[in-house]
Amino acid sequence: MTIKAVGETVRCYVGLGSNLDEPEQHVLTAMDQLDCGAHSHVAKSSSLYRSTPIGDERQPDFINAVCCICTQLCPRAVLDHLLEIERDHQRARCVDRPDGPRSLDLDLLLYGDAEIDEPGLTVPHPRMHLRRFVLLPLIEIAPELHIPGCGSVCGLLNQEQIKRQRVTPVIIQA
Repeated sequence: MTIKAVGETVRCYVGLGSNLDEPEQHVLTAMDQLDCGAHSHVAKSSSLYRSTPIGDERQPDFINAVCCICTQLCPRAVLDHLLEIERDHQRARCVDRPDGPRSLDLDLLLYGDAEIDEPGLTVPHPRMHLRRFVLLPLIEIAPELHIPGCGSVCGLLNQEQIKRQRVTPVIIQA
């Protein structure tokens, strides 16, 4: 991976999800992989949450989490690193089932307060404000967070359509 640093440290948020082949392990391993040497480190990680699939419901429940990363990488380099981690987990993208099952899904949710609309990269993530499985872990690690163009995480989480989505904490057995 070619490192493209921005020079200053930016706080970004990454959503993690998996529903295949030991999904808890995929998410926990990916959290470790998000540390990227001198250019990025995980500042905070949420607990794990179990959620029902959105869209294609003929699949197992997902395990989800959110990490806050402090990085000096530019947004495209962060995305490239996320895609590299997905490949390490044998992520197969299925064009005819975009909401289908996956070994690992990593989404760049926020990159500082930047608003980015480029081919293959939209920040803030265009559906994050509609998904309880993103908002619950996000409020756990950054309750004061504001999503550009959408509002506060707390306010979004209190919307009726968000409240109806089934998301529960995962209890990890020692």
